[in-house]
Amino acid sequence: MSLKTINDLEIYREAMDIGEEVWSIVIKWESFAKNTLGNQLVRSADSISANIAEGYGRFHFKENQKFCYYSRGSLEETQGHIEKAVRRNLIPKEQGKELYTQLETLKKRLNKYIGSIGKNHTKDK
Repeated sequence: MSLKTINDLEIYREAMDIGEEVWSIVIKWESFAKNTLGNQLVRSADSISANIAEGYGRFHFKENQKFCYYSRGSLEETQGHIEKAVRRNLIPKEQGKELYTQLETLKKRLNKYIGSIGKNHTKDK
C-alpha cells in the first residue's frame, strides 16, 4: 500500500496525539511551571511528530532516517520531562506512567519504522 500524505502514516498520527495530550496537560499549569518545564515538555513532545514529518518530506531515505533519529531523541527527552513533572507533582503519578508507557510503545514502533525506511531503495511513501 502506498502512502499519499503524512497523515496516512500511523506513527505520525500517534506522535501527534501524544503532543496534543501533553499540550492539554501543560496548558492548565500555573505560569511558572508552564514557562519553565511546561515549555520544554511541549516543545519536545511536538518535536517527535515534527521530525517524522520533516523526514517524510525528504527525497532520500537516509535523510528520512536522520530526522527519525532526531524524533527518537525528542521522544527520550519528553520521557525525561514527564518524569520530572511527576516528581514535581505537576502530573499525577498514574497519568505520568501512562504517558511514559505510550512513549515506550511509540519508541518501539519508531525503531521499526526507521528500520523499514529505504528498503528496496525506493522513496518511502
